[in-house]
Amino acid sequence: MTTAEPVQRSTCTLSIERRGGRGESGAVSLERRLADVAGVHDVDVSFQTGSVRISYDESVVSEDELRRAVRDGGATLEEEDPDEARTHSELRVEAAFVGLTLLGMVGGLVAGWLDAPASVRWVAYGGAYVFGGWYGLQGAVETLRHRAVDIDLLMIVAAVGALLIGAPFEGAMLLFLFSLSNTLQHYAIGRSRRAIRSLIEMRPESARVLRDGEEVAVPIDQVEVGDVFVVRPGDRIPLDGAVVDGESTVDQASLTGESVPVAKAPGDEVFGGTINESGSLEIEVTREAHESAITRLIHMVEEAQSEKAPTQRLIDRLEQPYVLGVFALTAAAVAVPMLLGAEFSPTFYRAMTLMVAASPCAVIISTPAAVLSAIASGGRQGVLFKGGEHVETAAEIDAVAFDKTGTLTEGDTQLTDVIVRDEAGAASDSLTEDRLLRLAAAVQARSEHHLAEATVEAADERALDVPEADGFQAAAGKGVRATVGGEAIHIGNRSYVETFLGDAAVDGLDDGLDRLVDLEADGKTAVLVVRESDDGTVVLGWLAFTDTVRPGAAEMVAELREIGVEHVVMLTGDNERVARRIADEVGIDEVQAELLPEEKVDAVEALVDRYENVAMVGDGVNDAPALATATLGVAMGGAGTDVALETADVVLMGDDISKIPYVLGLGRRTRRTLSVNLAIAFGAIVLMVGTILLRGIPLPLAVVGHEGSTVLVSLNGLRLLGYRD
Repeated sequence: MTTAEPVQRSTCTLSIERRGGRGESGAVSLERRLADVAGVHDVDVSFQTGSVRISYDESVVSEDELRRAVRDGGATLEEEDPDEARTHSELRVEAAFVGLTLLGMVGGLVAGWLDAPASVRWVAYGGAYVFGGWYGLQGAVETLRHRAVDIDLLMIVAAVGALLIGAPFEGAMLLFLFSLSNTLQHYAIGRSRRAIRSLIEMRPESARVLRDGEEVAVPIDQVEVGDVFVVRPGDRIPLDGAVVDGESTVDQASLTGESVPVAKAPGDEVFGGTINESGSLEIEVTREAHESAITRLIHMVEEAQSEKAPTQRLIDRLEQPYVLGVFALTAAAVAVPMLLGAEFSPTFYRAMTLMVAASPCAVIISTPAAVLSAIASGGRQGVLFKGGEHVETAAEIDAVAFDKTGTLTEGDTQLTDVIVRDEAGAASDSLTEDRLLRLAAAVQARSEHHLAEATVEAADERALDVPEADGFQAAAGKGVRATVGGEAIHIGNRSYVETFLGDAAVDGLDDGLDRLVDLEADGKTAVLVVRESDDGTVVLGWLAFTDTVRPGAAEMVAELREIGVEHVVMLTGDNERVARRIADEVGIDEVQAELLPEEKVDAVEALVDRYENVAMVGDGVNDAPALATATLGVAMGGAGTDVALETADVVLMGDDISKIPYVLGLGRRTRRTLSVNLAIAFGAIVLMVGTILLRGIPLPLAVVGHEGSTVLVSLNGLRLLGYRD
């Protein structure tokens, strides 16, 4: 039986030329075309933001083939994101066109008041139509090439219709406000993107690298892993690395959102773009410039901004049928009264007014204006949402599950007790605390578990000569074993002993288990050290560990309840007594202890069955399966962890647990903003269409109401950039 090859799923984000206008029907058509390419799993296209995000199977299709498919679909690829100067230049041109449209509209109106020659009026209005309809016409033509229709076409048709019935001012006003709101929309989207792109500007262009004892300024792209550079007080750190000499404090707020500077000493990790405050540091480079934490953060946030939220996907899919419906309604508004004997000119005027009022411009922009701002706001606070979908999901969370170690607690586990069993010590004069610790450290040196790390650190602090161990084996969530000096040494909890030594006669087992109970009652995590040899199996002693609750954990749980979270759970592989003590201190509702990794997954699945929308918060490494199972996976400490960046839906770049209420609060605020935006957009449409059908309103008033609602939802979405708590 052959084993299926794992799917090599990758994601690429391509920059495309942003198109004028507002509609996204052309984007939906391109999405459908790309989705038909073999190996493509998911596609998001937005001409508004100028991005294409494709999830694909790299064993079936390559990125070069996808680029060709995008070009074949009618989009113009850009090799990289347009720089800030180019973006500003494009925005200035759009703004200039808006100004010329206004000038032509006002000039035509004044020429009419002054009874100027007709040619003067038509030249003025002609300029207004050309400059006001330039980008909208481009968008409409591109969409028609994809055999689709969108809002841009609606606006152009309405403006031309107004011109045909002798109302050029109304048509010019429509194009002016349409182009103005488009420019404001592009500004809003660009501002949310610039909020993230500005982070890269915090990184210096060069580093002072030590070469033969001298400081040499080297461009950061030429600095290699292993090079050592110097930063002085007040300098920005250019690259990720580890401190090799010096002590200081570093302001990491730009990356992790931590408000308090972090102390750094030899061995500590530092990140590019952060600010060295009080002392000089020598830092060894651990990542090249293109792999730094801040570069990865920017790249992933930009990918997140190109991934559409569910609400936006739905609106984009409905845009074309809605526009066709508006055309049909407009045609009926002309045909039916004409069949009943109405005059053409007022009938056509009312139909054009109806077309403008019913156009869904505000509906289309209501979602991206809010979601992109939310993602950018989170990024500036050290919170990475991996897509708009996860912003909306955060708003629905009713229960939150936390891992204990490294999440609710500091994760800096300390070995507090090394105890030799009296009988074991009496039987062997050489068995002392140091000897017991040497054996334990030898076995656990190859383990990545936090208890093992604490054991090895304690042996290092005592400067013990730790022997080599062979045949290392680990039982997840239970314990480890290895051979030291020809004897098997087991280190594990009660479950380990019962599982692996249950059939053996273990000398001192009852005494050892009783001591575990006593230590656990004191809030410590305890394990037995057992030797297995030809002379029999004996408990040599026991080790006990402790961890401290993170400052602010209790306040964080209280804030979760304030924002509407119904249930808070702790899922841990630690023993029940220790978990209960931590839970009581923090205010946790439910504790599930002594769980294996697969049992954590089962526990999360059960929570999803009970509460439907569940967030799991962990370190992104050991909790990866549970994070993937939850409705929303949140990983902490992502600034230095590749696994965290790949595993979770939301990544906290720092270890600040107080950001958890921020994540859910931002999701809820975004949902409220979306609700308000959609209410404004649909409310304006219903109010104006109803008034037109019942009493009739002037075309200029419909234009103002239509474009005014579009500008209003854009500005309301931008308010999320300032969200704090």
